[in-house]
Amino acid sequence: MKVIVIGGGWSGCAAALEAKKCGADVLLIEKTDMLLGLGNVGGIMRNNGRYTAAQEMIALGGGDLFELTDKCARHRNVEFPGHKHATLYDVIKMEPTVRRYLLERNINMMFETRVVDVETIGKCIKGIYLHDGTYIEGDVFIETTGSTGPMGNCLRYGKGCSMCILRCPSYGPRISISKRAGVEDLLGMRGDDSYGAMSGSCKLNKESLSNEIREKLEKDGVYIVEIPKEDVNLEKLNIKVCQQYALKEFAENIVLLDTGHAKLMTSYYPLEKLRKIKGFENVRFEDPYSGGKANSIRYLSMAPRDNTMKVTGIENLFVGGEKSGLFVGHTEAIVTGTLAGYNAVRWGLGLKPIQLPTSLAVGDIIAYENDMKESVEGLRKRYTFAGASYFERMKELNLYTINNDIIEKRAKTLMMDGFFNEKLI
Repeated sequence: MKVIVIGGGWSGCAAALEAKKCGADVLLIEKTDMLLGLGNVGGIMRNNGRYTAAQEMIALGGGDLFELTDKCARHRNVEFPGHKHATLYDVIKMEPTVRRYLLERNINMMFETRVVDVETIGKCIKGIYLHDGTYIEGDVFIETTGSTGPMGNCLRYGKGCSMCILRCPSYGPRISISKRAGVEDLLGMRGDDSYGAMSGSCKLNKESLSNEIREKLEKDGVYIVEIPKEDVNLEKLNIKVCQQYALKEFAENIVLLDTGHAKLMTSYYPLEKLRKIKGFENVRFEDPYSGGKANSIRYLSMAPRDNTMKVTGIENLFVGGEKSGLFVGHTEAIVTGTLAGYNAVRWGLGLKPIQLPTSLAVGDIIAYENDMKESVEGLRKRYTFAGASYFERMKELNLYTINNDIIEKRAKTLMMDGFFNEKLI
């Protein structure tokens, strides 16, 4: 059985890895020259409910990528406003570590290769066309291309191209595979009913910070300093995609995290104002270079799906990551990608795809997000284990815990310990 994964971000890597563990031949196609996509500017794991989700996936046998992020950690048990027990992985070491891990498991990968169209027969995809005209057939397909859409979207819905980590000008725009197969995309909304949401990740050049800030950041993993009151702008929180970081503390303070680079959690902060602060006199943005003005626009291209991650209306297409809904973060991408990879193989074998139990946080968030986006109000929200409304739901349902024994017991009670290690072929 041949499974083709389109998109090499965290979700695509998780899907490819799981499909391979199940016994399929796997081809992963990535349009740039690197895996992990936004994971190359992220770095925050295990904060708040993400700890529970990571340990649930480890208990279920789908924790390979979480264990890699732990190995690449620069800091553990970091606290910053609204967040506890975070692990910060090194964004410089992470991509080559994951790439080697996938290669060692004989997962075929094509880089700098863009999928531009599909061939369908009835409600099934037969094959895909690459940008150079090459045609490749497969049995089951998984789309993890994100939700940014073509380059024009950053001008139309956002604040212009800011040369972000997606690097569309160099590698071309993203194509919606599900739409090419005949299924209309869903669009997320902001509070004012406009479409999309702005990514918030920015990196500052660490060498451009003062020695004092750099030393404290590398020692503690976090550096926080107040913003002058005349420069506080709470309104910018409304356009930020990561609602778990859209707290007033992130508008009233400069919050830096050490992920190898200096990750700036206070996004869209003009450079001339940033340089007024002691220790930031020579600071500059590193990625995106226009971080003081903008970042990429996202949540403009989600596929309708069921809770097995299969796209509604196409028999052999599964989705993960942002393409599968209004999920925010690497943990959420790995969870949905892993389930997509597992169910793609089941579908290929003629078996019924499975849903994860809602008595686990990783199953509940997939079902809850699907229900919520049926309403306009639900389309305005984002769903993450790390904060905002879903973390509150985790606490109300007693799903949130950092006790590993409790999490392992839950998996055993459901007879799902090691579930994702099952070889199906």
